[in-house]
Amino acid sequence: MNRKPDKALQWQSKAILLIVAPWCAVSVLLQSRWWFQQVPVVAWTTLGISGIFALIVWRLRAGTLGAAATGAAITASLMFSTTRFPYQYSWLHGGLPPLLTVFLLTFVATKIGKAKKEQLGTGEDRRGRDAAQVAANLGIAALAASLAMILGATGIGITPNLGIIAVITALAEAAADTVSSEIGQVFGGQPRIVTTLRRVEPGTDGGVTLAGTVAGVAAAAIVAVVGIWVLAEDWTLCAFCIAGAVMGLFFDSLLGATAERRGWLNNDAVNFLSTLSAPIFAILVLIGWFSLFARR
Repeated sequence: MNRKPDKALQWQSKAILLIVAPWCAVSVLLQSRWWFQQVPVVAWTTLGISGIFALIVWRLRAGTLGAAATGAAITASLMFSTTRFPYQYSWLHGGLPPLLTVFLLTFVATKIGKAKKEQLGTGEDRRGRDAAQVAANLGIAALAASLAMILGATGIGITPNLGIIAVITALAEAAADTVSSEIGQVFGGQPRIVTTLRRVEPGTDGGVTLAGTVAGVAAAAIVAVVGIWVLAEDWTLCAFCIAGAVMGLFFDSLLGATAERRGWLNNDAVNFLSTLSAPIFAILVLIGWFSLFARR
């Protein structure tokens, strides 16, 4: 779910933005310089697509100008970090397609039943998301991609598959969270709090519905399929990405029902932590799975 943060907790939103935006900006600057020296077309393509994407987001009022700029930095960082070298594949074989899939799914979901959401008082701001909301939802994917690239280049023990799982799972959870919330408000009826299953009012932190949950799982699966298709083509990893995203989705609801309702976390912090938890869950399940079969 994406709402304007409580004023008393806005420092959490600012902290998330300060974590994500400088990292992505520095990543884009350094990688742009390297690609301009090695294969200029990669730099021009990445920067051009990121800029056009930001302009479209802003013109569609899906985000503020700050959100569009933050999204452009995240997009460019993600594209650079997932570019295959030598550049024998098109830009479609990178982090852009799953990111675009997240945008399309969430954009459509926010438009469905818009009148009802406004009546309930849970509709998205008319200006769209702000920079902190974009960083909270998409920042982990960009951080994971660039970190995996750095660790892989330095020879520290990380396999490409773990980096791919982290990126795809974080994006899948971000899509699942927004889609489940938006669809649940329209078609889910009265939600139940995830901790006690007691009925609560629509828009209550930690409230879930069957329709919203099913829609969220479907969104996670779509993003995971697209991500595996363009980044790995190893379909055995898809199930782990979906599982991690679904676990992250329920973790988001759990945080909403506990920490957010008690005023400890705002919505941006909940989203950031849930997208962080999703790849951690996925990688732990993957390690556990292979450890189990290794013993046999």
